[in-house]
Amino acid sequence: MTITKDDGFLALKRFIEQTLKIQCSNYKEDYIKRRLLSRMRSTGTTTYEEYLKYLREHTPELENLRNALTINVTEFFRDADVYDMVRKEILPALFKGRKTIRIWCAGCSTGEEPYSLAMILSDIMAADKTVSGQIFATDIDEVVLKKAKEGIYSEKSMGKLAESQIHRHFTKLPDGTFQAKPQLQALIRFRPHDLMSGQPISRFLDMISCRNVTIYFTEKQKDELARTFHNALVPGGYYVMGKTEYLGREVEGLYTPVNSILKVYKRKE
Repeated sequence: MTITKDDGFLALKRFIEQTLKIQCSNYKEDYIKRRLLSRMRSTGTTTYEEYLKYLREHTPELENLRNALTINVTEFFRDADVYDMVRKEILPALFKGRKTIRIWCAGCSTGEEPYSLAMILSDIMAADKTVSGQIFATDIDEVVLKKAKEGIYSEKSMGKLAESQIHRHFTKLPDGTFQAKPQLQALIRFRPHDLMSGQPISRFLDMISCRNVTIYFTEKQKDELARTFHNALVPGGYYVMGKTEYLGREVEGLYTPVNSILKVYKRKE
């Protein structure tokens, strides 16, 4: 592929920021370029200038580019050992101190993660009628957020769920897809949110799950996000990261490791 000049790349970044409202500076430059080159190959363009012209002339490609940049790869109970810890240790520990807990699922994509958390929470609430909880699920991409709010998933995407889980929490629709039941949806509030805004979706949160999102961020942005989460959590609140993610040296002092392998941390008092 033709090597392009920096001015073409800068013009394309400005267009993306103005049109898609995605701040490219929040991502590593190599990541942005890899995503762009992938779309350029798909559209038969060979320079950033050509691709920018293509974007202006082919509106549907804007959504393809948005999806490429925000990469929405997720599944129910991804990394089962993490969810086992949430079920067996984190939520029971939180409910020892209070009857109602508040969870933020940041970068929720198409909803599999918040619904997985909601299934665990729902089962706990069914066993103990005195406790309750609320999950805030957010993403910058309002297209995937709309899908998440609908809560409709293919039969294939239900593969990791036990039949008992499907029966308790989903309704099979005439077309063979499955929709989250109203009582499960009621536990989740879906909202658009830019993680790089510096503002949390709420405060006094008991747990924040932001998994496999910051791997695309710069070190500076990762540190700023860790500070934002620290300010949003109650003392002793939990921060759950993706297994391949890590806390930067400048912010690791804000948290106490609970499980370093599963990347579970507690906000320091």
